[in-house]
Amino acid sequence: MFVLRSLLYALIQAVTTVFFSLFALFTFPMGRVPRNRLLALWARFMTWLARHLLGIRYRVEGLEALPPGPLILLSKHQSAWETIAFQVIFPPLCFVLKKELLRIPFFGWGLAMTSPIAIDRSAGREALREIEIQGKARLGAGLWVVIFPEGTRVRPGESGKYNIGGAWLAAKTGVPVVPIAHNAGRLWPKNALFKRPGEITVALGPLIQTQGRKAGEINAEVEAWIEARMRQL
Repeated sequence: MFVLRSLLYALIQAVTTVFFSLFALFTFPMGRVPRNRLLALWARFMTWLARHLLGIRYRVEGLEALPPGPLILLSKHQSAWETIAFQVIFPPLCFVLKKELLRIPFFGWGLAMTSPIAIDRSAGREALREIEIQGKARLGAGLWVVIFPEGTRVRPGESGKYNIGGAWLAAKTGVPVVPIAHNAGRLWPKNALFKRPGEITVALGPLIQTQGRKAGEINAEVEAWIEARMRQL
């Protein structure tokens, strides 16, 4: 039964993505925060559908301790689930992502309307500069910024190299960081069509102050907390 439910979910996701991507183009005159709040309705629908069709629930630990923000969220990346659900869990936000995603028909068009920080990962220092410039603009506009330090999705039980981009932005802006661990990959695996029912835990770490600190120091603290918490999930 979960196979049929997964296929139906994928079909609905594809159809609604086309609709919302076209709808997103008409939101261009709006400000970044109200536009992202409106476009997050798609994420709310898909998260609701995941619960009622796929049986995928979630719980969040530590959300009540967060200050108003905006904040920089540095998260584990295991699946596509968190890119959808984070838009529901947190205030209006944007993601740091690779530029290539914006070239995907329909999906990329809608994604571009969410004010992402699009970078060329192979650009080295120039990519860090883009994260800093665009990140300051997004934070200044009131958007929270989500960065996956490992850069790509990793399977449960694995970890990748923690890139310094998110910590760099935090060090340059002094904006506090929230480390995030979760086990979404258990139910919604990387590149998998079929999903399994169950409960996902999203654990938010203690607020990390970044004023006057070096990016490498911040990055190490983020990695240590996330990986330690992942071993408990």
